[in-house]
Amino acid sequence: MAKILLVEDNEMNRDMLSRRLQKRGFDVEVAVDGAEGVASAREQRPDLILMDMSLPGLDGWEATRRIKADAGLAGTPVIALTAHAMEGDREKALEAGCDDFDTKPVELPRLLEKMAKLLGS
Repeated sequence: MAKILLVEDNEMNRDMLSRRLQKRGFDVEVAVDGAEGVASAREQRPDLILMDMSLPGLDGWEATRRIKADAGLAGTPVIALTAHAMEGDREKALEAGCDDFDTKPVELPRLLEKMAKLLGS
C-alpha cells in the first residue's frame, strides 16, 4: 500500500480527497500548509506527494523546492494540484520540481492514472 502525503489547506478538499484515496487502498497522511508538508515529508517519507500550490504561508511552489532539495526526498514524486490553471502554471510547477500537474476540482480517475504512472504500478 503506497503512502501518500496530501498537502491541502482547504478542509473540504482535504477530507474528500483523502477519503477517496483511502477507499482505494492508499495510506494517506495530511498536512494543512507548506511548512507542515515539508516537515511531514521528512518525517513520513511518503511514496508520493499531492501538493496544493496555493497554500498560506509557505506556498506549494516553495514547499516543493525544499522537498526536492532534500537528498532523502529528491526522488519522491510530487503532483501539483491547483485550481488556478493559468497559462504557464504547468511549466512553473515542473520548474519548482513537481513531476506532474493536475487541476482542481480533482477528477479522480485522471489523478489515479497519474499517480499509478509515478508510483510505477
